[in-house]
Amino acid sequence: MKYLFTTILGSFVLDDRLTVSEEVPFNSIKDYERKSETENKLRKKYPGLKGLPAEKLSGALASLRDKKYFSPFHRQNLALTKKAIKESVSEDQLIIQTIANINELDKTGNLLVKRLREWYALYFPEIEHRVPHQEKFVELISSRSREQLMKELKVSDTMGANLEKSHVEEIILLANAVAALYKLRKQHETYLEKVMKQYCPNLLELGGTTIGAKLLELGKGLKRLALLPASTIQLLGAEKALFRHITSGSRSPKYGILYQHPLVQKAGKDQRGKMARMLADKLSLCARLDYFKGEFKAKEYRLGLEGKV
Repeated sequence: MKYLFTTILGSFVLDDRLTVSEEVPFNSIKDYERKSETENKLRKKYPGLKGLPAEKLSGALASLRDKKYFSPFHRQNLALTKKAIKESVSEDQLIIQTIANINELDKTGNLLVKRLREWYALYFPEIEHRVPHQEKFVELISSRSREQLMKELKVSDTMGANLEKSHVEEIILLANAVAALYKLRKQHETYLEKVMKQYCPNLLELGGTTIGAKLLELGKGLKRLALLPASTIQLLGAEKALFRHITSGSRSPKYGILYQHPLVQKAGKDQRGKMARMLADKLSLCARLDYFKGEFKAKEYRLGLEGKV
């Protein structure tokens, strides 16, 4: 009786004593992936060749403990590990990295705009309270001179210092850099929407680009998010408040990242917790539909929630 035993090292024909009668080594991972071809050739060469029974596995492995197999075993396992790492990159990781970078761009942009406002106030302080919107503020000072801004904002005289051109150019240089950050953020959002439309369309439709991506980030991927109960999804982003409630007995949080969702914002102040609970329930269903490749029902869920608002 002869047995067929295949490992990452190759295909082996073993006799009754589990010693190697013939071996066909695998020189690469591609050979291992095409192992069925090698096994078929050996079955034709040895009629009646059987697969190795489970109770004989330890004996077969013992026969492969020769030192000549150590080096190819290390090489093949290393190649297999590299291939597994390469194939492990998924849309989950791409979405998580993108939304994490958007968050960092927001923090960096806000910090730089604060500095820009203080710096530009030395030159034209009247614009400070007339243009509260950050992105608009950056756009104005990077594209217009002080005289143009005074005319546009109807300011007849300014308390700002008459700085030399070289000083003003440095301020504008910072404004252009911040404007580039805002542009990069918009490009990230466009890319994020494109990826999520293919990967998790239900979650995108109901949660939106930013909140849907943040849920994937906080849930550590679509698979884990799909397995989480709705009550956990409702509190994603409120972990600190939840732990504070558990340890000190303070008020339990009603929502985490879902507080930013338009449906929660539209609800009355005393109804936001209830709306967050209903929204989390539907988002949980959306995550499961997306992960298990179900139908598109997010629009139906959204209409139902909007009716309850």
